[in-house]
Amino acid sequence: MNVDTFTQQVQSLHGRLAQLYQDANASVLPELNLLLPVAFKELGTASEALELAAEKLVQQTEELAAMRSRIEVERQRYQSLFDFMPNAYLVSDAHGKIQEANQAAAELFNIEPSFLVDKLLVSFIPLQERQVFRSKLTQLQQCDRVQEYTVHMQPRKGEFFDAALSVTPVRDAQGNLTRLCWIVRDITERKRAQLALLSHDYDPSQDRPRHCYSKGELISLEPQKIWLVCQGIVKLSTMSESGDEILVGLAGPLMPFGSTMTSLSIYQATVLTQDVQLVSLSLEEITASPRLTQSLLPQISDRVRQTESLLAIAGKRQVKDRLYYLLLWLKQEFGQRVAQGTRLSVRLTHQELADACCTTRVTVTRELSKLQKQGKVTFDSQHHIVFSSTPSQQAA
Repeated sequence: MNVDTFTQQVQSLHGRLAQLYQDANASVLPELNLLLPVAFKELGTASEALELAAEKLVQQTEELAAMRSRIEVERQRYQSLFDFMPNAYLVSDAHGKIQEANQAAAELFNIEPSFLVDKLLVSFIPLQERQVFRSKLTQLQQCDRVQEYTVHMQPRKGEFFDAALSVTPVRDAQGNLTRLCWIVRDITERKRAQLALLSHDYDPSQDRPRHCYSKGELISLEPQKIWLVCQGIVKLSTMSESGDEILVGLAGPLMPFGSTMTSLSIYQATVLTQDVQLVSLSLEEITASPRLTQSLLPQISDRVRQTESLLAIAGKRQVKDRLYYLLLWLKQEFGQRVAQGTRLSVRLTHQELADACCTTRVTVTRELSKLQKQGKVTFDSQHHIVFSSTPSQQAA
């Protein structure tokens, strides 16, 4: 019986009692004149109480209907959040039998959400790993905190993928495990990226437009950009107070450079070899990509070691020592084995060597002549320095 029917019946009863009360007052029997008015009065009181109860029942029913409507709106909102959350989300019983699945889970396992229901989660685990997975399910019976697992999973008619599982146990008031909430993430690409970094196979210059420069060109340095050398060598320098150029680094293949990597107010990059190819990386991109950042760290470390070596060379008191150790450093960094010994792939003029050694071109020419007479260095047809043997001590 619904509320409206109950209300109508109460109102009908109230009307019949009123009619009976009028008929009783019109009776001429003395006995009825004494008893019926009292009885009808009590029945009328009861009828009014029932009518009041019916009104309250109607009011409560309306309130319940409004509350049910609000709850349904909230349920639909949370259902939408569940269905369209970016990660695959599953709800299972304590044994891993799927009870609910969102759209991301359906896409991950290549199956409609309705068909995922009542399937065992272990059915998406490779056969050789199912026993381990069942053991972890058993362990969850005693856990109250979120657990993290990494497993292999296979969608329907798909390839295996590496999955990170986060599972939350849910218990009732008595502490019994009622369900398990699963978040499944495909981490295959992340693992591949990590392996690529560990194996040094990742080249940040791949699939980027290359900028070509010729020897002697100045390279524009932008505040929010870092250049990465793909081919050739770039000379990095600053100016002294007297206007002399000071060498602060030589950027070879895969070495980064840019204005953001220095605090020098005067800093310029000059193409040192015939053909130089560069790619640009924005600081925003580097910050957003841990993979790119990690790949640049070894090259940045090489630049730091290079700068420290140049500082140590500049600290030598005698010019001949500065030149000698500069040549040894160049041999180590840019030397190529040839029949005559070790040839420097980079050609520095006497003036550039003088700038690096904080001396004059005439002094460098004189010291190179001494080394040549001692048989330590020679020059090939392209005026590249060739070390005829590995020097073991300082030039006299």
